Amino acid sequence: MTLKIYKIYMKHTLLNTIEGRLLLSGILLSLLLIALIGFFGITESQTAKTLALVFIAHTFGGRAAGIGLCILNGYGALPTIIYNFYIEVLIVCFTYAGFVLSTTNYLKIEWLNKLMDRLAEKALEKKEKIKPFGWIGIFFFVMAPLPVTGPVVGSIIGYMLRLSPFRNFSATFLGTLSAIIVWFYCFDFLEQRFHMIQYLFAAIVIIVLIPYFKKIKNFIAGRKDPGKN
Repeated sequence: MTLKIYKIYMKHTLLNTIEGRLLLSGILLSLLLIALIGFFGITESQTAKTLALVFIAHTFGGRAAGIGLCILNGYGALPTIIYNFYIEVLIVCFTYAGFVLSTTNYLKIEWLNKLMDRLAEKALEKKEKIKPFGWIGIFFFVMAPLPVTGPVVGSIIGYMLRLSPFRNFSATFLGTLSAIIVWFYCFDFLEQRFHMIQYLFAAIVIIVLIPYFKKIKNFIAGRKDPGKN
């Protein structure tokens, strides 16, 4: 009975925190995304495939790759911007909540702790450079199309700088939205005038995958040599 009361108490306590609400928001957004992809999987398989690939691209940090996929498949400005922004918000909800809950020892999951430790290292590398600029620093950090930038690390830096949730997420999400809009119109400009987006998109995909080449190579080698297992 005492354990049951404790679990109920912890549940209500979690939902009263910003990270608990973000975790719940991430779950709801994920369910909506699954429903959307499932619907198009039945009615229009190519659209479902594109939506899934865009999600995968964002998961690996390929914001530009996700936008490029939408443009290559003929999506206009509004659907591309809204969907890519939706995916970024979803990912931030999970990663920010996971980071805070793991650092406060609420969640004790080994693989999650390792992932959050890596994110913390990336955030700490940039924290001192951004600290003097506060809100505007987070905004431009998230908006910048550079390695190890983006809303996930940006929101974690905001947490480390003890920005209020409103200031942190307004900077993070406005920076994200601005970056998506800029990427879309840059790609659209190249596509309409120079037909270069296919080559640029291929280059972006390669750049995104470079950090994972060793893991992919080891995975392929393991598949070719079952005797190692």
